[in-house]
Amino acid sequence: MSLKINNELGTIEVSTDVIANIAGGVVSESYGVVGMASKTFRDGFAELLGKENYARGVVVDNENENLKIDLYIIVLYGVKISEVASNVQSTVKYTLEKTLGLKIDSVNIHVQGVRIIDSDE
Repeated sequence: MSLKINNELGTIEVSTDVIANIAGGVVSESYGVVGMASKTFRDGFAELLGKENYARGVVVDNENENLKIDLYIIVLYGVKISEVASNVQSTVKYTLEKTLGLKIDSVNIHVQGVRIIDSDE
C-alpha cells in the first residue's frame, strides 16, 4: 500500500514501509525507548526488532485522508512511561509532517514491554 501526494507537478507515491521506517528510526533514537517491538505478542514476551525490521513494529493507516500511526515499543525500566510515550508521539508526528508535508491525524503508542539494560552491554 502507498500514500499518494498530489502537487502542481504531478503525483508522488510514498510506500507505507518508508513511512514505517522513518517513524521507527525516530522512535529508536528517543530517550527511554529500548527499541521497537513486533505488534504480535508471543508467549507473553515482546520481540525486540532490529533496524531492518522497524516496519513490523509500525502500522500505518491511511483511510479517508487521515494518516494514523500505531507504534509498538519497548521502554527502559525506571523511566516514566507516560512521558516517554508523549515525547515519542510529538517527535514522530513532527518528523513525519515535516518529511511528508502531510497532516498526521494521530500517533498511538502501544508499550509492549519494559526492559532492564545491563550496564555491561
